[in-house]
Amino acid sequence: MDDKRQLLHHFLAALAYRTQKALRGAPDTFADFRAGPGVRTPHELLRHMSSVLGYARTFFIGGVWRPERLASMAEEEQRFHGILEDLASLLSRQGPFENTTVERMLQGPFSDAMTHAGQLALLRRLSGSPIPPENFILADIDPANLGAEQPDPVSPDKVWLAAEDEP
Repeated sequence: MDDKRQLLHHFLAALAYRTQKALRGAPDTFADFRAGPGVRTPHELLRHMSSVLGYARTFFIGGVWRPERLASMAEEEQRFHGILEDLASLLSRQGPFENTTVERMLQGPFSDAMTHAGQLALLRRLSGSPIPPENFILADIDPANLGAEQPDPVSPDKVWLAAEDEP
């Protein structure tokens, strides 16, 4: 795999890690938390993340991708991680992209999905269940691990205050 594709593969691993950081330990009510009118719920956001990454797959295999909403957040998580794994496999095959480039994949669907991982983290805070920050440079992100079982933070912020503790 060339350097650019390896970087995209690592990006997918970082996306898996950050998404699971936002979802790990969330209360059952988090999936349907709506911060305001017209704001996607976490369940809807995860489906959308699968949608944009499924769209990215079409640049390898053709076709159209429009996923239906799955009944549970757990099913959405499973589909999301399956799409990450499939994309990584497609990246490793060295076949050509159809009508795009590595750079456009990064600036388009890959970055879009990462933005939504950040939104999931923000929604955790807004829902009253914030997640502690960490130094992501030290995170144990492994391109071989794109599944839901992501490692705990290596360097969590030890002086972080939860939202209810802030002045």
